Amino acid sequence: MIGSFLKKIGVTLSLNDPQWGRGSKNNQDGKKSPETPPDLDQVWKDLNQRLSRFLGQKNGGGDGGGFNPDSSTTRFGIGAIAFIFVFVWLVSGIFIVQEGQNAVVTTFGKYSHVNGAGMNWRWPYPIQNHEIVNVSQVRTIEVGYRSNVKNKQAHESLMLTDDENIVDIQFAVQYKLKSAAEWLYNNRDQDEMIRQVAETAIREIVGKSKMDFVLYEGREKVAMDVGALMQQILTRYKAGVQIANITMQGVQPPEQVQAAFDDAVKAGQDKERQKNEGQAYANDVIPKARGEASRTLQEAEGYKSRIVANAEGNASRFKQVLSEYQKAPAVTRDRMYLETMQQIFTSTSKVLMDTKQSNNMIYLPIDKMISQEANSVKPAVVQSVAPTTAEQIPSVEMRYNKDGRARDTRDSRDREVR
Repeated sequence: MIGSFLKKIGVTLSLNDPQWGRGSKNNQDGKKSPETPPDLDQVWKDLNQRLSRFLGQKNGGGDGGGFNPDSSTTRFGIGAIAFIFVFVWLVSGIFIVQEGQNAVVTTFGKYSHVNGAGMNWRWPYPIQNHEIVNVSQVRTIEVGYRSNVKNKQAHESLMLTDDENIVDIQFAVQYKLKSAAEWLYNNRDQDEMIRQVAETAIREIVGKSKMDFVLYEGREKVAMDVGALMQQILTRYKAGVQIANITMQGVQPPEQVQAAFDDAVKAGQDKERQKNEGQAYANDVIPKARGEASRTLQEAEGYKSRIVANAEGNASRFKQVLSEYQKAPAVTRDRMYLETMQQIFTSTSKVLMDTKQSNNMIYLPIDKMISQEANSVKPAVVQSVAPTTAEQIPSVEMRYNKDGRARDTRDSRDREVR
């Protein structure tokens, strides 16, 4: 813009001019010789004259005339220059905010407002200024290490548990910005502030937990509790931060006691394995024992029911027989005697008969006789323990009891008494 303005009033300055600095001698035609360099005073006078003509000076060709334009033309020229300057100054307040970013605008250094994505305008410097903040970016703070888990920071990672053990914890905090103004102006060193808040939160959570819980089953819960506590602290600080995730990079005992801790862990694992084996054995034996006990109880109940039922049946049968016996004692005795003998001979395959004349006993193989009758029509063969004849069979001598009477005589006498 300045170059066009100088060109318009007729001033040309070029460092590539071959005649620059060679003087300004006049030749015979009244022109300056190209061999002499220009005079600085003459250049200044020419500039004043041309500027005066541009601004409307009436006496712009005099050698000694200064910069003395008339009032109307001067006001117009100054107004044009001021308008151009103001226009350029106002245009310099236009700025563009990309998607996912916010522009924090300050007026004379004090927070004013926040502009979102798109083309925005503010009062140019020095009235207002703006600062672009990326609020969609996921930022990360490392606690206990830097860039690599091998690059440990012992003063951050070592902490005490509730059971007075020391653990080495390395984790990363991922967060986003929810308020660009709070992020810029409420805290001085934002990254260091978040690191200190994370360290404070993890020490509080670990200090309330057991070592085994932190090392094994409680790692996820510890991370969740740390994130929740950090969010509470940052909200009280008005840091403009939203915690996104807590990632545990390493949770282990200190390196100095790692070997002893591994031995203790192996012993604990052996203990758990033996307990599991014992529990498995118990789970196998106890159901079998319970089933056997239940089966025995059921068998006992069945036996009890059977015995009771048989006893009740026998008692009922005895009562019925007793009632019949009371009605006809003689008939009932005969019937009972015959039924009893029938039951005895039905279940007996051998019969021994003693004779009246001698002490020889007759052996009747009833089972063989029945089998022979089933196989052939021949008469049954009668075998005896001692050699006998057919005539001896009807004359069987009966053995006498201690009272000197035969069983048949006693039975017949009983019948006569009836």
